[in-house]
Amino acid sequence: MLINILLKLKPSYATRVFCSSAVSVSNNKEVQILPRDLQFPPKYQKPRQIWVENFDTIDERKLGIIQLHPNIFATNPRIDIIHQNVRWQRLYRFVSYAHTKIRSEVRGGGRKPWPQKGMGRARHGSIRSPLWRGGGVVHGPRSPTPHFYMLPFYTRVLGLTSTLSIKLAQDDLHVVCDIDIPTDDPKFIEEMIKSRNWGPSVLIVDSSDIMPRNITMATDGIKHVNIMPVYGLNVYSMLKHDTLILTKSAVDELENKILYHLHKNDIQSKLERFKLNQM
Repeated sequence: MLINILLKLKPSYATRVFCSSAVSVSNNKEVQILPRDLQFPPKYQKPRQIWVENFDTIDERKLGIIQLHPNIFATNPRIDIIHQNVRWQRLYRFVSYAHTKIRSEVRGGGRKPWPQKGMGRARHGSIRSPLWRGGGVVHGPRSPTPHFYMLPFYTRVLGLTSTLSIKLAQDDLHVVCDIDIPTDDPKFIEEMIKSRNWGPSVLIVDSSDIMPRNITMATDGIKHVNIMPVYGLNVYSMLKHDTLILTKSAVDELENKILYHLHKNDIQSKLERFKLNQM
């Protein structure tokens, strides 16, 4: 466990400051896990533990250990549900502009090519019939054709929990205290990613959609590093990036929202068929 690793650290690392909280190691080598109240405490699984890292220096520094709810970060990964979420996210915004003309839209063909009788030929009324070369197309694609459909609500929720569990199991999930950095130089972010073996693509998630100025300016010119508020977190973005960085406040808000939907009693409204005009 992470506690055993912490016990082996040198005395100089005994005291850490973590978001106005302190982690102290006594002479008996007893480590106090940072207190964190878990909503809907698990009955059959133990909470997962993860290091909280700093974000203001290039070199990595451990600030403490927090617990994660196993119903979100330690679920059985459903690859089929993840695939459904990825397919839904790639199709619901796709619009096909392939277009073919029917016989009434093709230029020409206004007169009858030959008389109905007396010519010994098959009867035809227009040279733009679908039977003719250069004529109209029957049952061809008509633009614009949207491919929008709505995935069931709890399929989307389970997609989030499965992807978060996979990221944590593969050691691609990291928790930081905050995302304040001392400079807006993009090289600072690139050196941090290289030093900590993140990436190469990194997704940084915070609880607020108003990001600090330095992190916004530093990541603006780096295409493989993106920042996102927690309410925009989705399966496709997590799979698209190699490393997922969550702030502690983002972890709290993410757990509260997902646990609320997993344990609420009134789920009938979420199971109803999706309507395009619903708010």
